[in-house]
Amino acid sequence: MKDGFVKAACASIHVTLGNVKENAKQILSYIDQAHKEDVQVLVFSELSLSGYSIEDLFFAKRVLNECETQVEQIAKATKDHDMLIVLGLPFAYHNDLYNVALVMQRGTILGMVPKINIPNYHEFYEGRHFASGQGMDETVTYAKQTFPFADDLIFQDEAHPWIRIGCEICEDVWVPNTPSISLCEMGATLIVNPSASNHLTSKADYRRALIASTSARLICGYVYCNAGSGESSTDVVFSGHSMIYENGVKLKESDLFDEHLITAILDLSKMESERLEMTTYPNDSYAHYIPFRFDEHNLTLDRYYDPHPFVPSKMADRYARCEEVFSIQTHGLMQRLQAIHAKTVVVGISGGLDSTLALLVCVRAFDALGIDRKNIIAITMPGFGTTTRTKNNADLLMEELHVTRKEVNITEAVRIHFKDIEHDEHVHDVTYENCQARERTQILMDVANQAGGIVIGTGDLSEVALGWSTYNGDHMSMYAINVSVPKTLVRYLVDYVSSTYDGVLKDTLQDILHTPVSPELLPADDNKITQKTEDIVGPYELHDFFLYHHARFHYEPVKLYRIAKVAYGDEYDDATIKKWLLKFYRRFFTQQFKRSCIPDGPKVGSVALSPRGDLRMPSDANVDLWLEALEK
Repeated sequence: MKDGFVKAACASIHVTLGNVKENAKQILSYIDQAHKEDVQVLVFSELSLSGYSIEDLFFAKRVLNECETQVEQIAKATKDHDMLIVLGLPFAYHNDLYNVALVMQRGTILGMVPKINIPNYHEFYEGRHFASGQGMDETVTYAKQTFPFADDLIFQDEAHPWIRIGCEICEDVWVPNTPSISLCEMGATLIVNPSASNHLTSKADYRRALIASTSARLICGYVYCNAGSGESSTDVVFSGHSMIYENGVKLKESDLFDEHLITAILDLSKMESERLEMTTYPNDSYAHYIPFRFDEHNLTLDRYYDPHPFVPSKMADRYARCEEVFSIQTHGLMQRLQAIHAKTVVVGISGGLDSTLALLVCVRAFDALGIDRKNIIAITMPGFGTTTRTKNNADLLMEELHVTRKEVNITEAVRIHFKDIEHDEHVHDVTYENCQARERTQILMDVANQAGGIVIGTGDLSEVALGWSTYNGDHMSMYAINVSVPKTLVRYLVDYVSSTYDGVLKDTLQDILHTPVSPELLPADDNKITQKTEDIVGPYELHDFFLYHHARFHYEPVKLYRIAKVAYGDEYDDATIKKWLLKFYRRFFTQQFKRSCIPDGPKVGSVALSPRGDLRMPSDANVDLWLEALEK
């Protein structure tokens, strides 16, 4: 729980209409099952203790009195459970009857929340029985306990303050101004909803959309427990359609007409983190907080973490995402060219993934603008580490795309530079490598001046995060087209574009996809690449995973390590994950100075590192706190 996780469950019992004792037995049975499964928040459906569809029997003293008796019994039976239990029942107060959710823990009733919006249209006629609890703020005694009865209660865990639970009931979420809005403004990170929404054709789709959008708009977890079998089928049928969502993402959904407990682990500290960063999120300082305390639970994380968070797993979704990203890149470049009245671009082509993607974007942008592709000046600059494979692919790519092709061999120019600065060519250190990168950038810049154009940067988001570039070398350009595209997505983008071609061009793009990632700055061994980037900085899939969760949700290092083990448990052992996570933190912090002056480039997703809007961090920020936490 210290990592912000909470396990919640929905229990849609088979109600026996009007038989409160039998329903209480069902409720206790589900409580026992949930306790064995280490559930912390258990939500039952609307009016679960009596049944939702008992109509005028709600007025019967026998039903109301037995509900009170059975609440006492449930409280006694659960006094040793730290589980927060949410029950639905009818409650008579003064001269009105209310549809309420009762919240208890360790046998203590913490509070009672009334339903506010009482439907009285179509097949619903709750107005015949229940009053609205709008504005209710009372202290009541029920089942031999005294507690608050109000519409604005938030139940907060004293030991884990990010666990703040609000409640609304069924119709409350269907109205424009839902109670959950004000509850979340007052700090609730989890909304529970005991509901009795009947089943109609396509209504399940609408419910999904409703709960997904509510949880996304309010940046909260949402547990929606719906009434099911046993409810009257006189005019309608109930399907027990329950759902658990987190910030618009479905974590678990019940099968229709199927009785069983559904559980999911929610990350509530992530909700709090999201809100902290979102300065437009409303804040209402008033809150009617009800304290409680969970025990420490060592939850086994059974929730799914996508090992490739930047890349959709489904092929259809992936192709749609690739087209969208490619279009953003293309239109960003088109706008820049039109704004500065440029009709020429210069791009360095290495035969690797990044420069290939940049060239493909340039081609589409020029086609869309009606500019001759010959105004795209593509330059290969072979050096000490260039292999035949990458050189041939670069040549074929330029030829097949019908751009202006140039070749400038940098070997002699770099040797002259080595002589000028008195560097031994046989010492293959950082100077040896960076001299080549800066020579290439100088060529690109100077050719751009000659042609009256701009240099297109090829470096991607993963390289920006790790500082895997030469300062004032490949680090610099006049428009960085790939700057917010992570390496794992670059690969799929090139693959996607290759599917739109055929023949030699498609074959060339596919071979580029299967070429090891390398800067090719060290001499080749028998014409084979010796310098493989992922052997040096680590697997890009791991670094992209670290980057996504670090930049997007600001996770503690231990939490990031924990979820990485869940995502990659079958692929990397714990020591390997920790090794590269330490490397990620070190490089992310120490290389900020390179990000402080990176060129303009289009943002394509929710994670970007532009110093002008997405990441404002001092270049001398210290990484020790992150490393110490992870080492412990």
